[in-house]
Amino acid sequence: MTYVVAEGCIMCKYTDCVEVCPVDCFYEGENMLVIHPDECIDCGVCEPECPVDAIKPDTEPGIGPWLALNADMARAWPNISERIAPLPDHAAWAERPGKLTSLSRNPAASR
Repeated sequence: MTYVVAEGCIMCKYTDCVEVCPVDCFYEGENMLVIHPDECIDCGVCEPECPVDAIKPDTEPGIGPWLALNADMARAWPNISERIAPLPDHAAWAERPGKLTSLSRNPAASR
């Protein structure tokens, strides 16, 4: 089992999860995070840290497409290992459904 970042993260990008990850398996895109499935040690400490419930186990029904997206984007995006501020409009996006159309496949801008 691994953990997967799903739609809830899009346009929010809270990084509370990054701060607790013991293996630094999070990768940062322009408007969401992903977990590298080959690096995740399945400890689960990140899941309860997400304020929008965007982190799910890969055993959750319907999570397959998100697992594939996490794997693909983790290969293209830079690693993130420190907490940063969420996106500016995160509160307005936090509970909004249907955010997949807003997903950017661009990596995070260099800090």
